Amino acid sequence: MFVKDVMVQNQVGLHARPATFFIQKANEFKSSIWIEKEERRVNAKSLLGILSLGIVGGTAIRIIADGADEQAAVDALVALVESGFVDDNR
Repeated sequence: MFVKDVMVQNQVGLHARPATFFIQKANEFKSSIWIEKEERRVNAKSLLGILSLGIVGGTAIRIIADGADEQAAVDALVALVESGFVDDNR
């Protein structure tokens, strides 16, 4: 299991579009991945789960992965959050 804390940088937080980018990136990995905010943990590959956390800009979240590519998954997702959800592939 690999865990990292990160602060959501973009002002609007993890609303529909950034959450979709997050899920697309999470789905590139085989590991099970979760997002934790305070005491709630949701599947990072679930749009409804992520939206239910109500993550706004300036919120600290924890990204947790468990599996063969857990460290790569967490590192990639932390980088995405820190970038403000700017997709480098566009």
